[in-house]
Amino acid sequence: MRFAMPTNRTLLGNLVSRLTQRPQNTADKASDKMAKVSEKVISVIEQSDYLSRDLSWLKFNERVLDQARSANRTLMERLKFLAISASNLDEFFMIRVGSLYNYLDYHKQRVDYSGLREVPFRKALFTAAQQFSRDQNQVFVEELLPLFAGNQLRLVHYDELTADEQAEATDYFDRTIYPTLTPMLYDYTHTFPVLLAKVLIFGVVTVNPDDAPLQSLRSEDEDERQRLSFVQIPANLPRFLPFDRDDEVIFLPIEEIVRQNIKKLYRNVEIISVNLFRITRNGDFTLDENDDDEADFLDEVRQKIKNRRLGRVTRVELEPVSPDTPGATWMINLLKKRWEIDELNLFEAPYMLDFSALWQIIRHPEFKDDMPRPHVPVPPLGLNREKFDDIFEVIRQRDVLLHHPYNNFEPVLQLLEQAAEDPNVLAIKITVYRLAKRSRITEALLKAAENGKHVSVLFEVKARFDEENNIREAQRLQKAGCFVIYGISRYKTHTKLLLVVRNEGSRVVRYAHMASGNYNEDTSRLYTDIGLLTTDEVYTHDISEFFNVITGHSLPNEYRYLITAPRGMREQLIRLIQTEAENAQHGLPSGICIKLNSLEDKLVIDELYKASQAGVPIRLIVRGICCLRPRRQGLSENITVRSIVGDYLEHTRVFYFHNNGDPKIYGGSADIMVRSFDRRIESLFILADQRVKQQAILLLAYNLLDTVNAYELQEDGTFKKCEVPKGEKPFNIHERFFEVTEKEVMTARLFDPELKPADQAIIEEEYQEGAERAIADI
Repeated sequence: MRFAMPTNRTLLGNLVSRLTQRPQNTADKASDKMAKVSEKVISVIEQSDYLSRDLSWLKFNERVLDQARSANRTLMERLKFLAISASNLDEFFMIRVGSLYNYLDYHKQRVDYSGLREVPFRKALFTAAQQFSRDQNQVFVEELLPLFAGNQLRLVHYDELTADEQAEATDYFDRTIYPTLTPMLYDYTHTFPVLLAKVLIFGVVTVNPDDAPLQSLRSEDEDERQRLSFVQIPANLPRFLPFDRDDEVIFLPIEEIVRQNIKKLYRNVEIISVNLFRITRNGDFTLDENDDDEADFLDEVRQKIKNRRLGRVTRVELEPVSPDTPGATWMINLLKKRWEIDELNLFEAPYMLDFSALWQIIRHPEFKDDMPRPHVPVPPLGLNREKFDDIFEVIRQRDVLLHHPYNNFEPVLQLLEQAAEDPNVLAIKITVYRLAKRSRITEALLKAAENGKHVSVLFEVKARFDEENNIREAQRLQKAGCFVIYGISRYKTHTKLLLVVRNEGSRVVRYAHMASGNYNEDTSRLYTDIGLLTTDEVYTHDISEFFNVITGHSLPNEYRYLITAPRGMREQLIRLIQTEAENAQHGLPSGICIKLNSLEDKLVIDELYKASQAGVPIRLIVRGICCLRPRRQGLSENITVRSIVGDYLEHTRVFYFHNNGDPKIYGGSADIMVRSFDRRIESLFILADQRVKQQAILLLAYNLLDTVNAYELQEDGTFKKCEVPKGEKPFNIHERFFEVTEKEVMTARLFDPELKPADQAIIEEEYQEGAERAIADI
């Protein structure tokens, strides 16, 4: 199908009708086929006490797509969320669907949390994904496209260009696009070419004009005469060619330019059909456990990255194919056979393929004012500035809790940069999972090594999709003299820890930073995370011991302030949950509030169910995957689950246990997932300082109050958007956390009707002392 830009209301209405009436195209046939077996599948899913991890993830992406529906956002914001939902879905088919095919292709058994085996679950999952894809198209066509004209932009077809614009497009093809294109023939003399994932590909069916006319051939002879070739559009070419017209910008898709000029690639042959498609491949891989040296380990990672480019096809997005184009039907049948896929794998895109390409429009200079200006970060509570003459002095005075992006990441960068130049600093130790592309972290570590510091870096080279960047950065550090460990083959190092060792005359002082987020100054402006800066010797001793474990060969007896994985994290969290259940059974105050990215581990979920049945009020804030089913009679009546999805990506992990009025609160890098407990090196750190604990309590309390970005998980696994209560003002945490006052922190509470006077007195005294120290420092 050609790119069909509606030029008037009638055409737009026809396109909407095609979407809403669900014609019998490829994707809809798959959906109708699934409907015949869905009743039994739905029954199994509904009876399960657990929600499917993968179906739960699709529900998360629905919440992302829901942001594109918001009339309170500008068009560019809404396009941004549509683009994000498309990128998310790409990764889902690469990793989660790829993982499922690792079972299907090798005939391994797998039972989903919903209770379904791998084959029926595939049908249920693809049916849900097909519906999500239709929802994306519907949002784009019905809700966003009608707004384009009022925002001075248009998507156009080639025929809508003026003569001068057509000439410019043709010239652009001849000069820039044509030299990059390579038709790849597949027939009895040419092997099937390697087609890249996530690029636009034209499937072109041709015949030699000297052969007999197709109309005169039998169907089997017709197949023999046809030839199939592929034209891949390089990913480094812009998706749209823009033109300025008076008071609007028009965007011509690159596929329309290629389609218009494709005969230049097929001279003297007859083109039967030209169809655009895009494939997604399995990108899920695990490294085999081995004890080889690091060179072999890096080679293995590189080979796995290469294999990802050749992984099995999990999804094909394609233009609608008319029954009147037998060449296209022949091509699709050939691809289905070649890639061992069926109609469920075919996703029809009636308007355009790959909504993530909309980023080019969003970032066009003409529309920069249509994106909201980012908030200016505020100093951490109790401090009057974000950058200090001496960051060491500030941290020595008090523990500092940073809440990003509301607080700047600058204090962490300043700690590293000052440490790199300070002659008194002896050593720096850090774990790295993901870095910014132009990382100040890397530059500070390089400078430290250049200045003779001992620099130890545990670099996780298996961070998904950042493997190549991490290997490159790690090798830069190693060449500069840093002691680099390239991860641990059995585990991913996901913990976020930094230790600076400084000789201060009479003693050596260790400065620590622990966090829920990566050492990445770019994402710190987009993700919500917490980080703790401290010189508390209990923390620094634990972290030193932990570094000895992950960089050497040490097994400490216990940590006082850390909970670590894969050594005992699940068991310690379960014990904390059980304590709340025991308190509730004895009539004592109890409560659990946890904020995290994903909740999937069955053993912990079962303990939360038991605690609920014991009467413990449990409030969960889960951004993405949640396999726990809340509000089920006799199972989880006392559990509520909400998800926050909005301007910032919620990445914070905070664990609150009421502990009979003496809360135990932890932050850190781990989610409640099997991989976090069993296959990753993770850490959670207790918040010991009373003032810091109050900040964490406020963080959780405000998450529970949000009425703008929050969705409530229902017992049936669906999410309901929270509404602003009548007569009340909207409560938006993505705005409110920029305005937090010390009084709000001092009076924040969870589960207790009010703070105990003694506790409030302690908090007020500590805040007063902290304020006086901050003033003296300034």
